[in-house]
Amino acid sequence: MSELQVRKIVAGYDAAPVLRGVTFTVPHGSLTAVLGPSGSGKSTLLRVIAGLNRPIEGAVVIGGTVLSGPRVHVAPERRNIGLVPQDAALFPHLDVLANVGFGLPRAQRRAQGALDLLDMVGMAGYATRMPGELSGGQRHRVALARALATQPDVVLLDEPFSALDAALRAEVRGQVRQVLRRAQTTAVLVTHDQDEALSMADQVAVVDEGRLVQVGTPAEIYAKPMSRWLAQFVGGALVLPGTWKDGTVVGPLGAVPANLADGHLAHAGDTVDLVLRPEQLSLSDVDASAAGVSAGPGVRAMVRDVAYFGHDAVVTLDLPACEDPVQARVLGDQEWRPDTEVLVGVRSPGLAFSR
Repeated sequence: MSELQVRKIVAGYDAAPVLRGVTFTVPHGSLTAVLGPSGSGKSTLLRVIAGLNRPIEGAVVIGGTVLSGPRVHVAPERRNIGLVPQDAALFPHLDVLANVGFGLPRAQRRAQGALDLLDMVGMAGYATRMPGELSGGQRHRVALARALATQPDVVLLDEPFSALDAALRAEVRGQVRQVLRRAQTTAVLVTHDQDEALSMADQVAVVDEGRLVQVGTPAEIYAKPMSRWLAQFVGGALVLPGTWKDGTVVGPLGAVPANLADGHLAHAGDTVDLVLRPEQLSLSDVDASAAGVSAGPGVRAMVRDVAYFGHDAVVTLDLPACEDPVQARVLGDQEWRPDTEVLVGVRSPGLAFSR
């Protein structure tokens, strides 16, 4: 079993800590995304796991074997870790099959095992192609096959899709996820892309300023963030001030049912922050009642702008009691126009953070 444990890692450069006590576990055969903004310490953490940086404190353990720790530091080439870098980094003078087999003993480089890996990543017909003849997505699939060729205990993916355009990025990351599941490989994906982390990972570890903010499933990170910062960083969020009263937050949207975030306490009359996702807001026509249709409860707002994306749309609204505009995400078949008045409601309970 190739479970990866990162234990209280403190690491940095020139004795200046970048990581401060980062701890999490990646179960065997699963993928954990390390998510954070630029400069949060993601790349340093990847280098520590790979053995390229020696931690100041803490340990890296794979399959019960300590690779980094007090008085222990196994060299990178002896860690049995595969790496898929940002730019794929294929050898331009070698064909696809030779690239995949590069880390294998010479007799195995063009053996059936390497061909099977190409088949696994959907590149079986490209064995004799040169890297310059491949698209960006194809190069990344070859890089993944090369990383898997030595049957590593862990595969590290260092923002491997950042250079791809949006449509290709979604396609390739889905393919990579399927390959890793099929191979039952323990993997760590380093990314600053929230959509990438939520869509690919079994577990997300969020880091900021070198500290672990929260670890959980994608659903837990999105629906139950433990801080206002995390709520706004992952997926975007509307944060409104209000007053806590009997399981509701009374504020610019009226009395909204809410749950207190983990670790937060509030008493009746306390000022809190209400966090809502854009898709939790509902819009209805203020003139619907005139046509004999119930518009339902809501607060009046003015539509400032509409950004249409086909499957959905983001409607920017001016609420009378809010200094800043708010955004609602609605289905694309709902048509709203700027400079029209709407009723804004809330579909489901929000999350309240004590101040």
